[in-house]
Order: sequence, then structure tokens, then C-alpha cells
Amino acid sequence: MRTLIRLTLLGMVLILGACAATDPLEEELPDMGDFQLGYNIVVADNMQQVPPSRTATEEEWVQALTAEIDRRFGGYDGDRLYHIALHVDAYSLAPPGIPVVLQPRSILVISANVWDDELQAKLHDEPEQLTIFEGTSADTFLVGSGIARSREEQMQVLARNAARRVQLWMLEHPEWFSIDEEAAAAAQAELAQAVAEVEQPVEIPEDPAAADAAQ
Repeated sequence: MRTLIRLTLLGMVLILGACAATDPLEEELPDMGDFQLGYNIVVADNMQQVPPSRTATEEEWVQALTAEIDRRFGGYDGDRLYHIALHVDAYSLAPPGIPVVLQPRSILVISANVWDDELQAKLHDEPEQLTIFEGTSADTFLVGSGIARSREEQMQVLARNAARRVQLWMLEHPEWFSIDEEAAAAAQAELAQAVAEVEQPVEIPEDPAAADAAQ
């Protein structure tokens, strides 16, 4: 009976995709046309901490996000400078000590802006607000991110996922960077799949072999 209850719970629980955030330097990054990173600006004033959450300072978020934007975009050597500006709106870093079925998710909310240096203008009217999820890995699935990862590791993963999401949003506007539309669409689909694998909730399938073995 206990085994049946456990398997039923596993069948109902939603987790975030089992892929961890990969190092962008180990990825084949998409073509970004004439993009070259100019200023990399991160501001975290007036951010909100959403409980339950570990605490992180403005300086820590600025450092984490600046590093990951540089890591993802710093290698592009196009003919035109663009500036990426991010504002940290809110965050929640999953704390330890929460039962598996009540695990909170680590979440980061940012507002993104892209500026064209030559035009001295922002390329869109309103900031693009993005909600970023930490995702899970083999070491965080059973015990939760708050136990398996330190606060700094959670922040790095969220920052790395945020940089990927910013690039996905930028690829939705290939005209900003003179990217071929077909190439941008293909890159966008591939990157969207990577985001889904890392961040989006998926249902855990019941393992028939495990169920049979438990009987």
C-alpha cells in the first residue's frame, strides 16, 4: 500500500526539466548577425524577495548576471555594438528543509532592454519582462534545490538560464541584428527547446518496472 501511494504521488508531482544549465562556452551558440556586445548593465535596486527564500544582495545579483551575460554574448564579434541592460525585479531562492512534495522553486524575474549604440536608441518600446526558473538536475530532484545546491549555485544557474532567455527573446527580432530570418527562426526553435528542457514543468511518468518490482 505504501509503495502504491509513493508511486501515485510521483505520478502527480510536477518538477522542472531534468537538465541542468549548461555552460554557454560548451554550446554551439546561434548566429547573431552584426551583434557585438557593448555595455553589459545590470541593476538590482528595488528588487523584491519572494518568500520562502534565501537572501541575496543587490551586488550578488549584479555580479552573477553580469558574468553570465558576458559568458553568453562576449564572444560575438559583429560589426555593430549593442548594449544589454537588465533590471532584477524579483527573486526567490529555494531554502533547505522543505519536504519533497512542498519544494519551492527558485525563480528570477528580470526586465531586459537592448540598445543600438550607433542609433543611440532602445530597439523596443517597453522592457521585456522574463520569468526564469532554476530547473532541476539529478542531484536536486529528490532532495530539492535548497539542500543539494548552495545559494551561490542557485544564483549561477538562474543567471545562466536568464542569459539564455534574453538571447531567445533577441532572436525573436532578427531585424535588430540583420540576422537572416530563416536562420533566426531555426535558432529560435532550437534555443526554445533547450529552455523547455531546462525550465518547463514536465510530468514524471510512472515506472512500470519499479511498480512490478515493488509488488
